[in-house]
Amino acid sequence: MNQLEPCDVALVGAGIMSATLGMLLRKLDPSLRIEAFERLDRAAQESSDAWNNAGTGHSGFCELNYTPARPDGTVDCSKALRIADQFAASLAFWHALVDSGDLPPVATFLRRVPHMSFVEGESGVAFLRARHRQLVASPRFRDMAYSEDRGQIADWIPLMMDGRDPAVPVAATRVEQGADVNFGALTRSLFEALQRRPGFALHLHHEVVGFHREAPASAEPSPASASLRQPALWRLDVRDLATGRERTLRTRFLFIGAGGYSLNLLERTGIPEARGYGAFPVSGQWLRCTDPAVIARHHAKVYGQADHGAPPMSVPHLDTRWIAGKQELLFGPYAGITTKFLKQGSWLDLLRSIGIHNARTVLAAGLANLDLTRYLVGQAMLSEADRVAHLRRFIPRAESADWEFQQAGLRVQIIKSDGKGGGELKFGTEVVTSADGSVAALLGASPGASTAVAIMLDVVEKCFEGKWGTKEAKERMARVLPSASMR
Repeated sequence: MNQLEPCDVALVGAGIMSATLGMLLRKLDPSLRIEAFERLDRAAQESSDAWNNAGTGHSGFCELNYTPARPDGTVDCSKALRIADQFAASLAFWHALVDSGDLPPVATFLRRVPHMSFVEGESGVAFLRARHRQLVASPRFRDMAYSEDRGQIADWIPLMMDGRDPAVPVAATRVEQGADVNFGALTRSLFEALQRRPGFALHLHHEVVGFHREAPASAEPSPASASLRQPALWRLDVRDLATGRERTLRTRFLFIGAGGYSLNLLERTGIPEARGYGAFPVSGQWLRCTDPAVIARHHAKVYGQADHGAPPMSVPHLDTRWIAGKQELLFGPYAGITTKFLKQGSWLDLLRSIGIHNARTVLAAGLANLDLTRYLVGQAMLSEADRVAHLRRFIPRAESADWEFQQAGLRVQIIKSDGKGGGELKFGTEVVTSADGSVAALLGASPGASTAVAIMLDVVEKCFEGKWGTKEAKERMARVLPSASMR
C-alpha cells in the first residue's frame, strides 16, 4: 500500500458542503494542505446536482413549511428568518468570490427568479395573510408583496391562474429578488478555483474505505496544522475505483460531507458522538415540462401548502430553473420509498445502517411516523394520471403530453435518539463533531445547500479555534465574508 503525504484537512465527498468548507479554509489560511475524495467521476453528481436538488435558493421567502401556523392563528416565522440570514451569508460569500476572481460570473450559477407562495381557500388565505403581516416586519422580507386580487396574481403567474375556479379565494406573496441557484455548477466552479492554487487536490473516482485513529507522533504534522485545536491524527484508507489500488492518507482534520453515506462513514470512525443516530431515506421525482411555450409563460418559484404527512422535501412547487444555460420548468417533487442512501447507492444501504447501537432508535421513530410511511407508500404508487392530477392543482389546464417524468435525488433524513429509549425523525441538517474537533460530519437534508456557508462557518469555529481567533484570520475572512467578522 502506497503512502500519501500527510495533509491538514481531508474532505470526503465532493458536494457543495465540502467545496464550501474547502474554500473557507483556504481563505482562512492559504497554507493549509487539503485533499478531497469523491467516489463518482465528477463533483456534485448526487444531492448538489441541479436535477437532484429539491430546493435551489432556499431563503425563507416562499417555503410555507418554514412558517408553521400556531393554534392561536399566529405564525411561527423564526425558521424563515434564520434561513433568510443564512442564505444572505451564502450570497455575500459567492459574490465576494466572483469579485476576487475565484468564481466565474454570477450568471453561470445564479439567476434572479421571483419567489412566491400561493394558497387557496379561506383558511389558506388567512394563514398567508398572517404570515405576510409578520414577515414584512423584518428587513429581509420588507419587499414582500401580498395580494388577494386575482388580476394581480394572474399578472404574476398567468399559467397558474388560467382556468382556476373563480369562486375559490386565492392569495399569493411575491419577492421579486429571489434566486435560482444551480448548486451543481457552483460546486464544480468552487473546486476548479481550489485546484488552481497549490496545496489542494481533488481525487475523483476514489472511495474512502476505512478510518483509523492514530497517536499524534505517528505522522509528521505540517506547520500549517500545528495550530488546529485537535491533537488526533486520522489514517484514511482510500481506494482508486478505476485501478483498484489502495493507498493511505494521514490528516489532522476529517470532514464527511458524503450526502446519504455520511452517517455510515461517520459511524466507521468509531467516535462516540456518532452513536444513536439512524437514517431514513426518501426518494424524489419531478414532472419536467417539455413544451417551450408553456415554460415561457411561467417565471417564478411558487410553493404551495404540503399535504398532510408530507416530508419537507415534498412540499409542492412549480419551479423555474436555469440548467446548463436553459430555462426549465419542474413540478413536484413527488416522494417515494427507497432503501438507497444515494441515487448511485445500494439497495442494502438502509439495512446496513441498522445495528445494535441504533436499532431501538430507528424502530421507535418508525412506529411514531406511520402516517409518513403510509404517505410515502401512496406517493410511490401514484400513476402518471395521478401525478398530472396533482400538477393540475397548480396548473388547472396542464396537458399531460407537455410533461415527462424526471428522477430527482434522494434525501436521507436523520433519526436521532430522544434520550429516553426512543427515536425522533428530524427534518433538517445537523453537524456532528467529535469532542476533540478532529472530525465533523454533515447529516440530514433541507435546507442544506442554500445555507452551506453558515453551516460550514460553524464547523470552522468549532474545529479550528486556533486559526479562527487570530486578528489576521478575522481580517482575511472579513474581506470575503463581512458577516463572518461579526461572529
